[in-house]
Amino acid sequence: MSGLIGKKIGMTSIFNSSGDIIPVTVVQAGPCLVTNIKTYEKDGYNALQLGFGDVKEKRLNKPLKGFFKKNGVEAKKVLIEFKGYDISGFKVGDVLDCSVFSEGDLIKVRSKSKGKGFQGVVKRHGFGGIGMTTHGQSDRVRAPGSIGGSSYPSRVFKGQRMAGRMGYANTTVRNLKIVKVEKENNLIFVKGAIPGANNSIVELIKN
Repeated sequence: MSGLIGKKIGMTSIFNSSGDIIPVTVVQAGPCLVTNIKTYEKDGYNALQLGFGDVKEKRLNKPLKGFFKKNGVEAKKVLIEFKGYDISGFKVGDVLDCSVFSEGDLIKVRSKSKGKGFQGVVKRHGFGGIGMTTHGQSDRVRAPGSIGGSSYPSRVFKGQRMAGRMGYANTTVRNLKIVKVEKENNLIFVKGAIPGANNSIVELIKN
């Protein structure tokens, strides 16, 4: 298995053996519980479902309560399936930790990017703005300008870049290097930044 669920702790810097300072993101990788195994014969595909994070049973709905009770595993807050791996050596109830990764591994990280709320076209799409404040035009500097023609096409084209909600989208960053692994605390140190806010859930997948 080459994937885990983790939680982004935050960013810091560490020194390598040569004395160089390296910016890293600290991620709590696991422990993850195998809550279900999907097989091609039964489900049409092979996958390993992992659970991460403790949750009180009273916060679960009835279908999830029945699911965890049927499989005989502890309730988990986050459930994510990992496809495309050899699942023959695993069984429901196994616990995976950060030992699946080692220093020097290249991984891809998938998470929700930071939500930035409702933003205008300058910040959201990089518009330059009208930029002219003469002749009394003082409040249109960051305006989008015309969004469509009048007589033709007499409508706004689908996909027109406009103001709207920005961020909080599924984002994947590939080829990130693991520079340090602390197995006793289930922490891995990933070189550079990864998507998402602090304490957000991330998927860690080995290349």
